[in-house]
Amino acid sequence: MMSISDLYPTGLHEQNIGHFASIVRLALLDNVINSEEHRLLERLAIRLDITKSEFKAILKNPTKFPVNPPVSYDDRLEHLYDLTKMMFLDKNPTIDKTSLMDRIAVGLGFPVENARAIVKEAIKFFLKEPDMEDFKKVIKKVNPMKH
Repeated sequence: MMSISDLYPTGLHEQNIGHFASIVRLALLDNVINSEEHRLLERLAIRLDITKSEFKAILKNPTKFPVNPPVSYDDRLEHLYDLTKMMFLDKNPTIDKTSLMDRIAVGLGFPVENARAIVKEAIKFFLKEPDMEDFKKVIKKVNPMKH
């Protein structure tokens, strides 16, 4: 059986692996992946078409995988969504997490001068149990962009 990644050029799969590794790094900030984080990682692995062996390798050493920020605005929003979701699973927006999110937003290609507003909206949103489409609308309001 063919996997989804067989249908796309390797670039997309590499990007998904890098994105997944970033999420694992966030989950490991406290040096432990709890059961809630593990469930989220399993769901994301399926959505990102990460194989079981890739999943294990990334969990073992997430820093080994390079992060390639996506080019499309919607993809950047989806990455920001996943990263914010992992970061605020515990619903505890600390200063450390907020400044890390600022760096993540800039790393994903959002404008430096708007990163704080984007992160503020993202966090506010996650404290309310959102879904991806609502999330995109909210971020596009504070950071409108042409494709």
